[in-house]
Amino acid sequence: QVQLVESGGGLVQAGGSLRLSCAASGSIFDINAMGWYRQAPAGKQRELVARITKGASTNYADSVKGRFTISRDNAKNTLYLQMNTLKPEDTAVYYCNAQLSYGAMAWGQGTQVTVSS
Repeated sequence: QVQLVESGGGLVQAGGSLRLSCAASGSIFDINAMGWYRQAPAGKQRELVARITKGASTNYADSVKGRFTISRDNAKNTLYLQMNTLKPEDTAVYYCNAQLSYGAMAWGQGTQVTVSS
């Protein structure tokens, strides 16, 4: 099993920056890709924000391209999401995700990001 713990969320003004972290533990050798998802209030579906593969290939949602950067520090078993030029529409609960080699997925508990206008 893999456990994921996010940190770094908070309240920031529009135009500001935050960095989210996700510490992985457990069977980390089973992890292939990792990613960040977010779920806005009012019943919106959880959406992919950014993803990074074991080979460090990345992809981003169109809405965050050029503003967010995903990275991973394999030595620290930690995933990051640097978020710059934040907008009110980025307000959501952000979840760390790990795709495991045997097809399962692991999720963190989520961290709230609130961007005020």
